[in-house]
Amino acid sequence: MRIVFSRKGFDSSSGGCPSPIHDGRPVPLPIPTDWRSTTRFADLGLGELVAALTRGAVRGSSLCHRDPDLERGAFGQTGTAQSHLANAGVREGDVFLFFGLFRELDPASPAPRFDPRARPHHRLFGYLRVGRIVRLGADGSWARTIFPELASHPHLGPGWNANNTLYLASPELGLPGAGKRLPGFGLARRASPRLRLTVEGGPPSLWSVPAWLDPTRGGVGTSYHRDPGRWANGRCRIVARGQEFVAEVGDRPDARDWLLSVIAEMADG
Repeated sequence: MRIVFSRKGFDSSSGGCPSPIHDGRPVPLPIPTDWRSTTRFADLGLGELVAALTRGAVRGSSLCHRDPDLERGAFGQTGTAQSHLANAGVREGDVFLFFGLFRELDPASPAPRFDPRARPHHRLFGYLRVGRIVRLGADGSWARTIFPELASHPHLGPGWNANNTLYLASPELGLPGAGKRLPGFGLARRASPRLRLTVEGGPPSLWSVPAWLDPTRGGVGTSYHRDPGRWANGRCRIVARGQEFVAEVGDRPDARDWLLSVIAEMADG
């Protein structure tokens, strides 16, 4: 099995700010776009929030790239990032863990604004276990008749690379040892400390990592992080850019147990 740490949502270069944590719940903001989308921030109930946090640079009427769609269990990828996933052998049964840059809102402010005491950090906000992979091609419009519930998904349209691909979630997680039935995809219901990746007090790119992931402690590492100098003392300094970090975990029980624990945290809230 592979666990893919997949970077998504607002940050300093895409959107201009972190996604917010509002009333204890992470609210991942899809990145703005000016094409291949018919979905606006206002359509998702995010119009006022995004306009306030970006000081009007992004408006409620602005188009957004709603992907991953963790209400309908679909995620699209294309170009270099999709080639990386394909070369890494990502297939049915593998699990995406979506992370992004987040910052708490100021609870004392009547209007949405970031808490000046809070620091931006990376955290997990959703997951998807792959149940089916659909090769959409450069024009994914043909798939709208097959998946009408996903007709508005941005990857089900024209103008993409030839390797444009859709990952559909399994209805259920179905991992051994889960102990109970969990859905195959979902959003975190609260900003649990268990889902935080960035070390306390550190820059967002400095992560605290479990032993199964840390190659200096017998772990498997991830793609884009083969340099041993990035790992030390249960920490990893992640690359500045890059979307998909693939960890080949095979059937390691420690990796599976960790994965089940964070997914249960997201599902239970």
